[in-house]
Amino acid sequence: MTKAVAIVGLGQTESRALTPTQDFRELIYSAAKKAYDDAGLTPRDIDALLTNEYDFYAGISIADEYTPDQVGARLKFDNLVCNDATIAFINAYMLILSGAADIVAVESNSKVATDVVNYPEVLLAALDPVYNRPLGGHPYYIAGMDMMSYLENTDTTEEQIARVVVKNKGNALLNPNAGFGAKLTVEDVLRSEYAFWPIKLLEIAPLADYAAVVLLAAEEKAKSITDNPVWVTGVGHATDSSYIECWPWGEAQWIRNASQEAYKMAGISEPWKEINVVEISEAFAYQELQALEALRISSGSPGNLLEMGTFDLDGSLPVNPSGGCLGMGYTPQATGLQRIAEIALQLRGEAGKRQIPEAEVGVAVGSDSEIIKCGGVVILSR
Repeated sequence: MTKAVAIVGLGQTESRALTPTQDFRELIYSAAKKAYDDAGLTPRDIDALLTNEYDFYAGISIADEYTPDQVGARLKFDNLVCNDATIAFINAYMLILSGAADIVAVESNSKVATDVVNYPEVLLAALDPVYNRPLGGHPYYIAGMDMMSYLENTDTTEEQIARVVVKNKGNALLNPNAGFGAKLTVEDVLRSEYAFWPIKLLEIAPLADYAAVVLLAAEEKAKSITDNPVWVTGVGHATDSSYIECWPWGEAQWIRNASQEAYKMAGISEPWKEINVVEISEAFAYQELQALEALRISSGSPGNLLEMGTFDLDGSLPVNPSGGCLGMGYTPQATGLQRIAEIALQLRGEAGKRQIPEAEVGVAVGSDSEIIKCGGVVILSR
């Protein structure tokens, strides 16, 4: 059994509101080529492919059957993981740890912004078919209810949640792969209209098209491939109840559970001291603060720390330097791999103008859906 697993290559496309001139296969191919070039490998070098596509999002039955050719994994071990890309990543990690493979490609993509014209209707399929789905309506109302509970149960203010938007969209201006950067003020966000009360329009991450491929390798292989590996030191995944009636409203209990698994594996006992950079999948601005609380990143109120500049690029614990989903767009299923790719770039010192100095340990949180409390946490280190 191998002792360790590392990221040895990564490739991603720009995250954009519309890509009408590119098929999803072209996005996947572009990301895969960048990943192989980054690692100095070819498709012949990989042993397996882990991917995650949902047929509803793709609009194609058995959508993952179109992925192997674009990644160069035809006739190789190929497995679909129907969840956020962090879970596909964790499965690839375990595949290598088991000794079943030495080099594994992890792929994820989104074309919902261009191709899925009835997205709210599709998203309703994530809800219980007897009790919740028949209620109809745009399912983002569930996030509105969750945010309302979060505001009522904590000392967080709407102004603090607006600051998340200002921070993330501002960070995105420094990220060439982010398509939704903007220079905003708190007042701009608060003046935007309510969309799903109390969520305002600017507090919702816009849907985006995107693809990413990350290459993982066993320890000895990794050391021979690159002088700058990024090691996977901890992973965890969890799911809250599939019945929204049973949720811990206003909380991200699944993140708390998943992060506890990941921290234990990585040997992290004081995350607020040992972690240098955090990437969170926040489909709505309030979810970033909610996730930080669940991650036990700080002993104080995340909202108050945000106001103090703690989570800014030049703060003591930068959060979503990539721009997060608010700045890069929400890419269903691919958000987790987007977060992992950004942490890897930060730890390799290749994040450009948004680089966090001397970043050694990073955490990526990927969520399976905007409205379902489920996903994974991955800890990476140099």
